[in-house]
This record gives sequence, structure tokens and C-alpha cells, in this order.
Amino acid sequence: MTRRVAVALTAAALGLTAACTAGGDSSGEGPKSDEKQTIEVWHGWSAAHEVKAFQDAVAGFNKVHPNITVKLVSGQTDERITNAIRGGNPPDVVSSFTTDSVGQWCKSGAWQNLAPYIAKSKVDLNIFPQAVRKYTEYQGVRCAMPLLADAYGLYYNKDLMKGEQPPKTMSELTALAKKLTVRDPDGTIKVAGFIPSAQYYEHQVQHLAPPFGVTWLTADGKANFASDPAFQAYLKWNKELLDWYGYDNVKKFLRSLGQEFEAANPFQKGQVAMAIDGEWRTKFIEKEAPKLNYGTAPSPVADDKQSTYGGGFIAGTVIGIPRGAKHAQAAWEFVRYLTTETGALVTLSNGLGNVPSTVPALASPDLKLPPQFQTFLSAFKHPASTTTPPTPNGNDYIVRFQKFVQDEWEPGKVGDLGAALTKLDREVNDALKLAGG
Repeated sequence: MTRRVAVALTAAALGLTAACTAGGDSSGEGPKSDEKQTIEVWHGWSAAHEVKAFQDAVAGFNKVHPNITVKLVSGQTDERITNAIRGGNPPDVVSSFTTDSVGQWCKSGAWQNLAPYIAKSKVDLNIFPQAVRKYTEYQGVRCAMPLLADAYGLYYNKDLMKGEQPPKTMSELTALAKKLTVRDPDGTIKVAGFIPSAQYYEHQVQHLAPPFGVTWLTADGKANFASDPAFQAYLKWNKELLDWYGYDNVKKFLRSLGQEFEAANPFQKGQVAMAIDGEWRTKFIEKEAPKLNYGTAPSPVADDKQSTYGGGFIAGTVIGIPRGAKHAQAAWEFVRYLTTETGALVTLSNGLGNVPSTVPALASPDLKLPPQFQTFLSAFKHPASTTTPPTPNGNDYIVRFQKFVQDEWEPGKVGDLGAALTKLDREVNDALKLAGG
């Protein structure tokens, strides 16, 4: 699976007991990087075109470091990575789609502090945009490097839109969603203009709340759900459009849909007119629905946040060296090559359909991406683009908010919203306290 079911993770699944000080490293251990050796690299990509793209990038590394054989293991999850580190038998390099977990990995020392490697190699971190640098470190400890990035925007089916322009505000999105929806006489949804439910693929809270201008955490790192009115604005928009469809109708529609990362994806099949999704969808459309007549645009924003239009939610794949890696120095050479060499990033970007994560790679003339991809390149560089801040227990606060929305808010089980959000804040803060936050 390409991306990013971060909210399916729990803090418990990522919990690690540090066997060394937080951010500790073992950069002096193992064979020297110029010795003949084999390193094992775990990554999460699994689709055929994704696996090939990674292999192509590794071929470039092998030309520079012929003494280092790279054993690639695809389709790996954070849980498997965590279990391997816990068991004392990790691979040499690990890659994850879950930027939310960086805080936990850095704090526990599960992923090594890369500062000694970076200093020795004289890597200039200014080649990475500021937002990228932020989500690869925690409290001054950089335990991850960015490996491509994700930006989110609006996909729209031009044939279903029938000449309508993509909406720029949430009120425009709501009106157009209603106009484009097609139902059977009993209310069953045949074609959805836009599904607001957090249970629809990439419409999870992490991606649809930011256009309302939410601030996830307070300045001192505490939950901010009850204090920030933007959360209530998001929730009220979500519920009003959901109620227009009918909650039971939406649930029935969701059960009828194909899988997100298969050719039966409902946007690719013309069952959904508009959807928020990541840039990688362009590559899946190219492979699985090449005749689809579609466009992309920035995510619509709240009506009172129109100055932020053009930005979007951004995150990315991260890569690092786990505690206990047996070939740490060779592992760093691999990490450095994939994350800083323009040629490697362009190869990966072209093959995976992801946003390059360095400034030079973003400007490379060798990028071969469809016109619809420009939306995501622009969003990635936009000053209004945001990401979710790291915490010592990973994405626990996102998991809890997602669960609240899909299990309580959307089914209509919440009476007093303010009180419910205050309770959520308390639960998040209690969990943060247990994690040392």
C-alpha cells in the first residue's frame, strides 16, 4: 500500500522501551562503509511499479558503492519494524510512511540520532524545505531523513463535473457535491459528489481538518480540540453534508466501494466526482485508469481562510537507521544517497509519483510527471501548507480524534460537542503525560 493509513496505528503498536539514551547512535559500529557487505533495507511500497522504482534507485546506489549489496524487503509496516527493533534483530535501514511517529522514534532512541553521520558527511540540510525538516526531527534530535514527500489536493472527474469549475471554498464544495450527486429513488447513492465522512479513504481527519485552519497542539504541546474553534467548524461542516446524504446511505455507499489502492478505486471508476487524495494517485490513474478525464486543484478551504488557498496538508516518507543495525555506516551511505542525490530522488519521484523532497530535485528538468501533478508541487512549496506536529507518543492524538469522529460524531451520538472535545483533550493529555510529554 502506498500511503498513508497513519490513523490506523496506535501508540501501543509503536511503543518502544529505549535500550539506550534517546537519540543515541552507533555510528562507529559495524564494518566500514568501504568494506564488502550486505545491508538489509525494509520499505513499505508493494505495488509492482513502486517496487521497480525503488530497485531502479538502488541500481544507481550500487554504481557508486559496488561493495555494498542491498537486500530489499518490500511491504513492511511500522509494527513489523517495531517488533524487529524490540527483538534486537532489526534491518540496517527502515523506511516508514508515518511521519507522526518520528517524535516517538527520536525520543526513545529506536531510530538512531543521525547528527554524527550528517556532520561527518557535511550534508547541508538547507536543501530540504523547512516543513520537511520539521517532520523529520523531534526536540532537536534528527533521527530520520525525508525520502520524497506527499501533498494533498482535490481530484475531480471532468466528465462528471460537466463544465463546473473546481471549488475553492467549503461552501462551494458543499453546493457542488449536492449538485453532482446522483441517487436512486430510495436515496441510495449511485454517484457521490463528495463524501465528507472521515471513513472514506483519504478523507480522514488528518487531511480534511487542516483546510479549516486547525491548530492541533497548543504552544506547550497539549491537545487543542476544545479551545480551537476551527475544529468545531470542521465537524459542523462534516455533519451537515453527511446528514444531507443520510448517514445510513453513506455507510451503505462506503460498503459498496472498491479498495483504495486497487483499480476499483471509486474515483477511478467514476463513482465519486470529487475527492481529496495524495499526489501518488496520478501514478495509479496512469496505470489503472488511463482514459479517466480528470483534473486536480488545491484543497478547498474554509470560507474565512481563503488567503490559505493553494496550500494543503503535507507529509512524507521518512527513512532512518534503527537501533541495533549491524552495518550502520554502510546504512548511512545508503540513506544519504537516496535522500540527497537529485538523480535518486528524480528516479523515485518519476516511478512512484511522489513529490521530490529537496529543492534541487523539485527543479530538476528530468522530472517526468503528468500536468495534474503541478498542483502538488505547488502545494508542497506553498507557505500555507501544514503538517501534523510530532509528539512523544506518535500520532495518538490523531488516532483519538479520528476514532471520536467516526465512532461518535458521525453516527450522531454526541450531544454536547464542547464537552465531548474537552473530554477528548483530557484523554489525549493523559496519554501524553504517560509518554513523557
